[in-house]
Amino acid sequence: MQSISVTSPGGPSALVLADTEVPVPGSGEVLVRNTAAGVNFIDVYYRNGSYPAATPFTPGQEGAGVVTALGEGVTEFAEGARVAYASQLGAYAEYTVVPQDKLIPVPEDVDLAAAAAVTLQGLAAYYLTHQTHAVAEGDTVVVLAAAGGLGRFLVQLAAARGATVIAVTSTPEKEKAAREAGAHHAIGYDGFDTAVRELTDGRGARVVYDSVGASTYLTSLRSLGRRGLLALCGLSSGPVPPFDIEQLRGGGSLFVTRPTMRDYVYDAETLRAAGGAVFGHLADGVLTPHLHATLPLREAAEAHRLLESRATTGKLLLTI
Repeated sequence: MQSISVTSPGGPSALVLADTEVPVPGSGEVLVRNTAAGVNFIDVYYRNGSYPAATPFTPGQEGAGVVTALGEGVTEFAEGARVAYASQLGAYAEYTVVPQDKLIPVPEDVDLAAAAAVTLQGLAAYYLTHQTHAVAEGDTVVVLAAAGGLGRFLVQLAAARGATVIAVTSTPEKEKAAREAGAHHAIGYDGFDTAVRELTDGRGARVVYDSVGASTYLTSLRSLGRRGLLALCGLSSGPVPPFDIEQLRGGGSLFVTRPTMRDYVYDAETLRAAGGAVFGHLADGVLTPHLHATLPLREAAEAHRLLESRATTGKLLLTI
């Protein structure tokens, strides 16, 4: 089979197309013939060594396809089942072995490529807007990188829950994309805390979803109202450094969290509940992924170049 291999951490050129053996599922595992794989910043972090992985490895954390073989003891899925998965390394390949506990059934009315485009970021957007902070009607929600894959879903879910959504983006084109996703306001990064205060008559935001990190977290904190929450859900500009916790007191008894998938979607039950909600919102039109580009597997390096250029609006997908 064809797969993408990383033998040494590095730039996009570290992603090399290779011919490898089709893996064999072990106990409790299934073999998935992938239809498509999503491209996400976490893949960049594994590729460049920010997140360590034993080499060689096949990157990719998100895919969808059809079950083609079962390991011993698999009882929850049959051959031919349509499935999606996330947080399982190895999606940049024709076939991936996945533990059955990490699989989400894909309804017949959901396209498999569309499922691959929403699974990882859709799950993240779901727990961020339903659990990290349960967005409520009347909340003011600020979303950074609002035209990206995760940002778009955060905008859509927060707006659907009745919040006023302020999107922060880097270009007029991305501002337009954020408004089309449901944002009520779209602003640039320069002094966005001042803009948020102006839009809220000085009150500030209830929650800020910041996937940028090092270059924005202080401005995000200044955007919050009394007892507001900063949810640091990414680090595209680098990790947030240690900072003076007294800023939380002075800013209005603020809260900061660095949520991760494993603490919200931690077993088969929580995964399938969240996944079912995500696919339900995909089917009813609340979640509408925007595909910036769909590329064949062999162009994985180009997909990473596009992602890191910050020139994308929406999702990048590899077809297999």
